[in-house]
Formats: sequence, C-alpha cells, structure tokens
Amino acid sequence: MTATLPHTVSRAFTESAADGYRLGGFEWRHPAPDATRAVVIINAATSVRCGYYARFADYLFSHGLDVMLFDYRGIGASRHGSLRGFEASWSDWGSLDFEALLKRAQREFPGQPTDVVGHSFGGCAAGLAASGQAIRHLVTVGAQFAHWRDYAPDQRWQMLAKWHAFMPLLTRLCGYFPGKRLGWLEDTPTGVVKDWSAFSTHYERLPSARHHTSLPFTSVNAKTLAISLSDDPFGTVAAIERLLSYFSASARTHLRIKPADIGETSVGHFAFFHSRFQKSLWPIALEWLLNGDLMPRAPGQVISNVL
Repeated sequence: MTATLPHTVSRAFTESAADGYRLGGFEWRHPAPDATRAVVIINAATSVRCGYYARFADYLFSHGLDVMLFDYRGIGASRHGSLRGFEASWSDWGSLDFEALLKRAQREFPGQPTDVVGHSFGGCAAGLAASGQAIRHLVTVGAQFAHWRDYAPDQRWQMLAKWHAFMPLLTRLCGYFPGKRLGWLEDTPTGVVKDWSAFSTHYERLPSARHHTSLPFTSVNAKTLAISLSDDPFGTVAAIERLLSYFSASARTHLRIKPADIGETSVGHFAFFHSRFQKSLWPIALEWLLNGDLMPRAPGQVISNVL
C-alpha cells in the first residue's frame, strides 16, 4: 500500500530510536505553537507505507491538528538496504519505533497533548511503548493482532493458509517476506512474520514478546475509541475485543459500523482511510481526537463501553 503525499504542507523528518535505528516520517506542523492543539501520531498497519495515510493526515491538519506519520523499521522511508535476515518484530515496531515518535512529539511539540490513530497492528503498537501514558486520546481502526480463530468465519481457512502457512514458508526460503512482488504488502521483516503467523491467543506469548517480563498496555490511560467495520475479515468483534481487553486502564468504546450505515456496500480492512470516506467516516475519528467523545448521531452500534 503506497500513496503520494497530497500537499506541500508536510515535510520529511528522521528520528532515531533508542537502539540508534533511523526512522523516516512526515509531519504536518502549524507555524505557531498552541498548548490547546494536539499532535496526532498515525501508526500504520503491518507493512503499509505511512504515505497511505497522507490524505487522512492532511484532513486532520486542515481541522487544526498537528500530525506525524512514520514508517516502521524495514518499511518505506525506514528501510535501509536488504531485509534478508533482518529480524525486526512487531514488538520492535511498538516498543522502539512508536516509542521514538512519542518522545519526538513531546520534544518537538512541548506542552501539546499527544493523540494517536492506530490502524490494524498500529492500534496494538499504541500499547507497546513505555511512554504510553503520554497518550490523551486513542482511535483505532480494525485493530487486532491476527489470531487466526478471530478471522471472519467465511474467510478463515483461506486467510489461515495465506498468512499462517504460505507467508512464513516463503519467509524461511527468502530470509524475509517479499510481499511487494506479490502485491500483498511491502516487503516484511522475518520477526514480524513470526509474530503475525503465530497461533497464540495472547500477545505476550508471541515470539517477540516472550522476552518481555511485562507489557506496557496498562500504562496507557487514554480515552480510546475502537472503530470496526462489519465487513473487515480481520477486525471481527472477537478480534477487536481481544485487543481492547489489554488496555485495561483506559476508558474504551467499541463502535461497529456496517457499510450500509453510511450508504456503502463495502469498506473492509483498508478503505476507512480512503478520501471517499472523508464526509462519512473521518469525522468520527476527528471528533474523538478533538473532544474524546462520539460525534452526534454517529453511524453504527456501540458494542462495548467501558468507563
């Protein structure tokens, strides 16, 4: 998934993680600082270039927010050479890469609240950073960590074969997953594939998480909105609720939307961030980021609401 940046208001930046790895990203910054204006970090889905979210970032900026996009290590602007043998994992993407962006937000936008939008794994990454207590508002879209039993029943076996059999097999042969050549994803590091294709119901039992004595999810006390789409085969109710349960210190709301609720026939796992949903779906996220509340007459059904 790639996209060109839509306007010249964004500028590229580099940021070093705690282990020295150089991350690349883009930011939308208003000229004058304002302690009442949030800076929003957008966490991408697994192996999706951050540019895919550029139009959504531009939308948030146009409504008065500062915004940062970044690529996880090994992806897009944060890829440095071959991925063969590169062992970066989901836990690295959260505990090192997203953590670096949280610290950047505090340094570059001092005094401003920090909000986060996390798509798919990006919602999980929001709970893996040691500085997660800095997050004020969190919006996730289709966020889960790919436990195969949570996949939509009518697609479960095909998805199991694709992501939990073929992907790890090809990764072992190539030393990384050549997703770009297949047109599925960006090329993906081995450690991420090991995490994704694992069969555990618990994040802490994934390969990259086993060496952690504890995970920082419970340090996040952000007001959290989990948005799921009923035609997303990854983001089923079980999958969304499984991840939400890790954010036990946060007030959290799960809003489930059917495409018909917004006059559409499909949205799926990726299309929330397409600009055609600027008027129907994006205001839901915007209202939560600005005020920590559901917009009036929000489409969909509240599945759970834990205060």
